[in-house]
Amino acid sequence: MGIKQKLGLGVASAVLGVSLIGGGTYAYFSDTAETSATFASGTIELNADPTTIIDIDNIKPGDTMLRSFKLKNDGTLDIAKLSLATSYTVSDAKGDNAGADFGEHIRVNFLYNADKIDTPIFSTTLSELKGMTPDVIEGNIFSGWFAERGGKLKAGTSDTLYVQYEFVENDKDQNEFQGDTLELKWTFEGKQGRGVAK
Repeated sequence: MGIKQKLGLGVASAVLGVSLIGGGTYAYFSDTAETSATFASGTIELNADPTTIIDIDNIKPGDTMLRSFKLKNDGTLDIAKLSLATSYTVSDAKGDNAGADFGEHIRVNFLYNADKIDTPIFSTTLSELKGMTPDVIEGNIFSGWFAERGGKLKAGTSDTLYVQYEFVENDKDQNEFQGDTLELKWTFEGKQGRGVAK
């Protein structure tokens, strides 16, 4: 190695050493701050009281049955939409219904929401109702003083509903339905409203 190379290497080493010393002696003030956040979701808890709306024997064509029940929001969030799905099964006692559906002869004359002053179902057979999903808290037709407006089932409240069923008399022979049993299942599904700025 020549003298020029040795001198160049020495100068480079010196420059590197000085830069390391300078970097190690740099001082500054500092401080820190921390933040935290908590997110807790609300609940929708829909309950019916009673859970069995009707349990009746020995009905005949022309009979009507009026019952009431409550839908309660025991959750912490308002329910903005409350839809009803209908299903049923028929037990054919004699096996001679020949394709006739007992559900076509049981009619819901009305389902009335007393708190919303609204009738979400009016004169519909159970057979027809299977293809529908009415909103039972949609809102009121009339704007009376006692009506709850806004179409919501608010958290911690309930709505009282009245329903009338009828075994429809069609002025024809309905003997094929003697002894039959229809098991009705209504499923109410509550959904939240739109999100809002909090």
